[in-house]
Amino acid sequence: MAMGETPITVIGNLTSDPELRFTPSGAALAKFTVASTPRTFDRESNQYKDGTAMFLRCSAWRQLAEHIADSLGKGSRVIVNGRLRQFDWETDQGENRSMLTLEVDDIGPSLRFATAKTQKRQSNGSTGNGAAQDPWNASAKQQGEEPPF
Repeated sequence: MAMGETPITVIGNLTSDPELRFTPSGAALAKFTVASTPRTFDRESNQYKDGTAMFLRCSAWRQLAEHIADSLGKGSRVIVNGRLRQFDWETDQGENRSMLTLEVDDIGPSLRFATAKTQKRQSNGSTGNGAAQDPWNASAKQQGEEPPF
């Protein structure tokens, strides 16, 4: 992880099935949203109370993206680890916009209230895990590939 990046771990539920796409150069990109709702125990009412839900847009690349699309679906309780990234752009109307996304480094099902069976995938001959490369680098921008949101 490069210096200055913001690591974050989020526990929550997928709001829909992950959307799997492929960039023009063939790189897999999975996009999904995780909803995380804080819950506290109210001693007066002797009940749990939900706080305000946070919806965090997430993106994952390459083999991880394909594994997410094959393994997780709407409602899946997950533990997501990655890096917060801010994307700034200007709309066609000249308005400045900004968006935070979580670029996923690792994800798995939460086993607190469920069980899961894992299956190791055979290597497809790719070089490395892709973590050392910036999936949204200058060359991808020049090739017209989409940002991860």
